[in-house]
Amino acid sequence: MQTIEQALEKLSRSRFRAGFHLNDGDMEYLEKKGGDVIRSHARDFVRQKLAPAEPANDGKQTPMRGHPVFKAMHGTACCCRGCLNKWYRVPLHRELTETEQEKIVNLLMAWIGREAEQRRERQQKDSPEAELRQTRPGDTGSKARRRQTKPAACTQETEKTDNTKK
Repeated sequence: MQTIEQALEKLSRSRFRAGFHLNDGDMEYLEKKGGDVIRSHARDFVRQKLAPAEPANDGKQTPMRGHPVFKAMHGTACCCRGCLNKWYRVPLHRELTETEQEKIVNLLMAWIGREAEQRRERQQKDSPEAELRQTRPGDTGSKARRRQTKPAACTQETEKTDNTKK
């Protein structure tokens, strides 16, 4: 059996699975509710949507958005029994065991954790503070401001030139 890291690595190579990401609303929801509540939601969704031997509307039972766990379910190929069978060889037409359900929940939570961390890193990298941290001392980091101001040496020479012309 593969580890969570191996599963996430394999999923990252799928264009479809790698296309699922948390948005601002998802991040706010995660911050507001916390990991324990999200884990509880994940358990409930897995129990309701995946655990039965014949889930209602199998293949269409998991929304694409509306909750961070739904995105995680699609991003990890834990959205329906068909995907569980294809990606993880979980047999069809039998109820999932408690252990299988908990492994799925752990994978979902790992995906959410990784995705949230990557999103935070991207936001830090794109923030104005990050731009300032990457500039040299005394440099504003703005090409526009550098173009608008002349270096001090040029100003002094212009003044000298102007004085000699008078």
